[in-house]
Amino acid sequence: MRRVWWHLRSRWSVPPPAGTLASAAADDDLNARLLAERQRIYEALHDDLGAKLLDLVYGADTPEQADRAREALQILRDVVSQARRPPGPLSALLAALQDEVRQRLLLLGWQLDWQQADTLPEPVLDQGQVLQLSRIIREAVSNALRHSEGRALRVRIGHVAPELTVEITDFGRIDRAALAAAGGLGLRSMRANAERLGADIDWQTGTLGGTQVLLRLPLPA
Repeated sequence: MRRVWWHLRSRWSVPPPAGTLASAAADDDLNARLLAERQRIYEALHDDLGAKLLDLVYGADTPEQADRAREALQILRDVVSQARRPPGPLSALLAALQDEVRQRLLLLGWQLDWQQADTLPEPVLDQGQVLQLSRIIREAVSNALRHSEGRALRVRIGHVAPELTVEITDFGRIDRAALAAAGGLGLRSMRANAERLGADIDWQTGTLGGTQVLLRLPLPA
């Protein structure tokens, strides 16, 4: 019996051909060099384009122009840091986004009502999830600032198992054409980012007027 077992074990434990190992090592080396080159390009863009965007922030003629330049600068920083950003908890991302949104609204004279459930799940989000969720919330805020003609924004973060719910409501006028068509570049980008997250996103009329964005993101059990 031992001889039979040893024979079978030997057959199952045959190492892969040397050529296969060499090919895998070459692929890993190529991927590493491609990632390093991509990061170098990102950092060069950040140094050159980031400096120009920063000039626009401080040289803008209006607070609204400064906000657009600041938003573009933050998007650039997110893309550049994506490869280096370690996975992190949901609470850390929400805290950073709350601070970012509050600063944007404060500079434009808007009020922020940020409501967040006390007992939220604490999943760890990877780099892509952090980037996509940040983009959705940032774009929703930008749309409110540019189109709603309101002066206040409410953000509600909740959890209806198994989904995280993000509700962003302005209290200005509702852009019915945008809601009907959902065809603007920003809205298409939000839909695409939601699809990458495996989330659902919808636009509707707020209970007190204005536009409401509702994102439902399934969370791991």
